Amino acid sequence: MRTLLSSAPGGPDTLELTEVPDPVPGRGQLLVRVKACAINYPDVLIIEDKYQFRPERPFAPGGEIAGVVEALGEDVAGWSVGDRLIAMLGHGGLAEKIAIDAKAALPLPAERSFEDGSALILTYATSIHALLDRGRLQAGQTLLVLGAAGGVGLAAVELGKAYGARVIAAVSSPEKAEIVRQAGADDVLVYPTGPLDKDGSKALAAMFKDAVGPNGADIIYDPVGGDYAEPALRSIAWEGRYLVVGFPAGIPRLPLNLTLLKSCDVCGVFWGAFAARDPKANQAHIQTLFRLWNEGRIAPKVSRIWPLEQGGEAIAHMAARKAVGKLVVTID
Repeated sequence: MRTLLSSAPGGPDTLELTEVPDPVPGRGQLLVRVKACAINYPDVLIIEDKYQFRPERPFAPGGEIAGVVEALGEDVAGWSVGDRLIAMLGHGGLAEKIAIDAKAALPLPAERSFEDGSALILTYATSIHALLDRGRLQAGQTLLVLGAAGGVGLAAVELGKAYGARVIAAVSSPEKAEIVRQAGADDVLVYPTGPLDKDGSKALAAMFKDAVGPNGADIIYDPVGGDYAEPALRSIAWEGRYLVVGFPAGIPRLPLNLTLLKSCDVCGVFWGAFAARDPKANQAHIQTLFRLWNEGRIAPKVSRIWPLEQGGEAIAHMAARKAVGKLVVTID
């Protein structure tokens, strides 16, 4: 079978399309023929050895797949050859076949495409955990979403609206602004790109404050970091919650006096650890996501698709912060 392997730390250009033997499912495992693999920001980091987890090399990036069961290992119940599924893996998805723990798999409804299925779990599960568990979102509250046209950002916009929030979406271009309006954002602001000096930071803080209104943002969802974090925090409401989701623009340093003045919380969001520590709560969120998907209140937005041999280009596109919604690599 073909797979896209990382043999040494480096960027997407270091990935090699390689022929390897087909995997064999072990006890409790499914052999899956991969049909689609979504690309996420951890794929950028993991091949550079900058992610929380460092798999033994060589390994294939790609932690979110959709595919078809091709064979069953011993002691597997509830699955049959030919079943359609989606699964979160951590890595290994950029391959024609993969053996996965059967407990990690979820049925993919027949009416859903493999591309959409592969694009569902990570972004929406991260966002529902962030908004409900860490942000304690309530109907009528104001939610400011940074990087709102990206995968987790769009998920946060849709989920915010599904739970009755007033959603302010912040993006980096007019084209992205139109995308988040279509996703249901109540208001949109386009912020400047690039490093911000002191005056630029003050100007951005004023933009955020004007957008959220005089009472501030009850919840700020930040998957961007960098120079955008402090200006956003300055727009938070009294006892608001600032959700730390990611840092593609760099790891910020926040002045803690702001948290005192607003009596606010700065909350880390690590969905993978949450899912491992509290699988029952995570499973309840997953079932809620399937219900909202079935009701049409959320829907993965796949903006670009690449074939397996160009999977490195998909990761490079993500690394350049060009992604709108989800990026997917198809395997067949």
